[in-house]
Amino acid sequence: MSPAAAFLRKLRAFASTGVALFSEYRAELFLWSLAGVIPLIMMGVWRQASATGAFPLDPTEFTRYFLAVFLVRQATIVWVIWDFEAHVVSGTLSPLLLQPSNPAFRFVVWHLTERLARAPFALAVLAIWLLLFPDAFFWPKLGDVCLAVLGIAASFATRFVIQYAFAMVGFWSERATSLEEVWFLVYVFLSGVIAPLDVYPDVVRTIAAFTPFPYFVYFPVQLLLGREENVLRGFVVLAVWWGLGYALYRVLWRKGLRHYSAMGA
Repeated sequence: MSPAAAFLRKLRAFASTGVALFSEYRAELFLWSLAGVIPLIMMGVWRQASATGAFPLDPTEFTRYFLAVFLVRQATIVWVIWDFEAHVVSGTLSPLLLQPSNPAFRFVVWHLTERLARAPFALAVLAIWLLLFPDAFFWPKLGDVCLAVLGIAASFATRFVIQYAFAMVGFWSERATSLEEVWFLVYVFLSGVIAPLDVYPDVVRTIAAFTPFPYFVYFPVQLLLGREENVLRGFVVLAVWWGLGYALYRVLWRKGLRHYSAMGA
């Protein structure tokens, strides 16, 4: 069997397992989809605030912004650290290590299949949103859509590899998820989830530009809306942070495996 055929066979096996797993827990998927409606809440807040004319966006622009935020977040949510920690604590990581593929490949495929299982719920929420706020509907340009898809893919890849690097702490601690909880607090404020970066002070935007957070949500949202002016810089920053995350993961992975083996796994 050729390497390509072997890869496709492995991909099909993991994908089918993931679809079956997530289809079994539809109620949980629905709750996860509802948990992603933070942009809906913030949209209402900023629509009211923008009526004063004190902000750079009008109510319709705020509505479209948070609509795009909702879509981007549905595609870029990462939860691998909780899954990996559970495998380490329960000891079920050991049989995964005996398989010929890196566990990271399995987790990536499961994240992608989870997107497919989540899609109907997300589309239902989106339809309700558009019924309540028809002014949010817009047709993005084809070029903007293509750039946004690339931005979303780069955002997901970077978020995944950084969170996976944090997950490696699970080899030494049963509370690796605490790192993600702290990281998430900063992510919420600097990624554009609760407010567009346009409304932040200049000093905050300058500092945030050197972190990965604005490029996780705000950057692909701006691409989708056709407002992003520094497209190349955004992709370069994501690539740099992906490289840093991957390097950290490789170092912690090698040391973590030795520690895990020494503990008798």
